Amino acid sequence: MGGFNSGNHGGKRTTSDMRALDVRRLERDGLLSPGQSFLWSWTREGETVASINVKVNAGYVTLDYRNRPNGGEWQAINYPVWLSYSPCHYGGQRAWWLCPAMGCRRRVAVLYGGTVFACRQCQRLAYASQREAPHDRAARRADTLRKRLGWEAGILNGEGYKPKGMHWKTFDRLKASHNAYVNNSLVEMMSKFGFAMRRLEAIDRAADKLIR
Repeated sequence: MGGFNSGNHGGKRTTSDMRALDVRRLERDGLLSPGQSFLWSWTREGETVASINVKVNAGYVTLDYRNRPNGGEWQAINYPVWLSYSPCHYGGQRAWWLCPAMGCRRRVAVLYGGTVFACRQCQRLAYASQREAPHDRAARRADTLRKRLGWEAGILNGEGYKPKGMHWKTFDRLKASHNAYVNNSLVEMMSKFGFAMRRLEAIDRAADKLIR
């Protein structure tokens, strides 16, 4: 069995802090046929940091791994996660997990690892974007557009050229959206910087009064 969780997470966690098991990825890779068994791993900088054994049965998969909650002793974990299927608009069907947490059974695409794999609500996770400051969110969205346009990442790096083969109408639309996000990010940053400066000035004035 692969080792899984050996850390102690403090504070409010986000989805990016956790190991995600995405049923869409397994389905896309052809790994949900009954009778298959495979090792699913997570890597960081080319190194495996966690893994689980997955056995596919008719209507459910079995997860088999070791867990060490709060840095304690390693525990062997083995339990089923049931699958649900919904029809697609253009034929075929789409797989979902049924959250295995006690009393849940939500139909979700992604489970997040802890002592057991469970949905975001059961793990009480926020999305990483919910922690972003407004200027960071706007900059991230601008960078998403820069990637699509083939421009260098970073909103301070200026504009690039129209990608070869892209229609001018599409380019102009993406560029306008990009510039709007950049402007929002810069305005928010200046507003935050101005608030910080005013606060420091107020502290300085208060300190001067105490000295006098």
